[in-house]
Amino acid sequence: MISMFLPNGKRDFASLDQKEILALAISSEEDDGRIYRSYADWLRKDFPDSAKMFDEMAQEEDEHRRWLIDLYREKFGETIPLIRREHVKGFYDRKPDWLVKPRGVDEVRKQAAEMESQACRFYAEAARRTTDASIRKLMGDLARAEAGHIGAAMRSEKEHVPDTVKEAEAMAEHKQFVLTYVQPGLAGLMDGSVSTLAPIFATAFATQDTWTTFLVGVAASLGAGISMGFTEAAHDDGVISGRGSPVKRGLASGIMTALGGLGHALPYLIPNFWTATTIAVIIVFFELWAIAFIQNRYMQTPWAKAIIQVVIGGALVFAVGVVVGGG
Repeated sequence: MISMFLPNGKRDFASLDQKEILALAISSEEDDGRIYRSYADWLRKDFPDSAKMFDEMAQEEDEHRRWLIDLYREKFGETIPLIRREHVKGFYDRKPDWLVKPRGVDEVRKQAAEMESQACRFYAEAARRTTDASIRKLMGDLARAEAGHIGAAMRSEKEHVPDTVKEAEAMAEHKQFVLTYVQPGLAGLMDGSVSTLAPIFATAFATQDTWTTFLVGVAASLGAGISMGFTEAAHDDGVISGRGSPVKRGLASGIMTALGGLGHALPYLIPNFWTATTIAVIIVFFELWAIAFIQNRYMQTPWAKAIIQVVIGGALVFAVGVVVGGG
């Protein structure tokens, strides 16, 4: 007898009987309802209109689950076996919240549309595989319901999330992204790129020893990164300011600070002093230009002002390092 179980312990969908298909459908509807409620709760504070849409979708899943349970009781009794989508080979899965939510409201909506499309395909296939008339009818009804649910979700989106609301949500989401990641990251990049110029190039021209310069650069960059990260995380918990998680802001600031300094410290791994210095200077130019670009792109700082603040300021700090080290 050929085993219905695959080497990884999962069942082939073709091996499921009608009782197991119903049980799988019940658990899937329960999971999807929980996912939609999770999305709604996450969106409720900042995006109440989108939250309403997901509340309605969760209610739809609850109704489907009730239909399935009623039919299961009628056919097989009160005990429903535990079989979930992860127990079946090739069955559609669901992305965990922590992979979907950070990507924004639009990604959550796309994920919901994909969930409904997958459920529709499952019920259509289940209807083809079942022989019991009432089960086959319910599977077909649910396939049509899920297909209609996609359209209902789109209509609900138009009702609860018109273009004006979408624009407001997108603006709010962009603002939060800037406050939580861009602003502290930019501050860190500026600090790491500019503040380490003087000590690194002063050491370089004073010693003309690339290894010593590299060690000073790494120490200055990592030290500044740790300091900036802790400072950013500690000085504002984000509750009143609305700037978001202090941990996220601290990581953004600390990492970008360290990268800003390491960019022009790493070339000093090259033994030849002038080769290393030339590459480091080129990297400094691109670092300062990147800072000016980010200021213009995300902080709406005019190009002229950004260049004066960053490029000219960085050039002055660089000159100080060269003069002090060369003297």
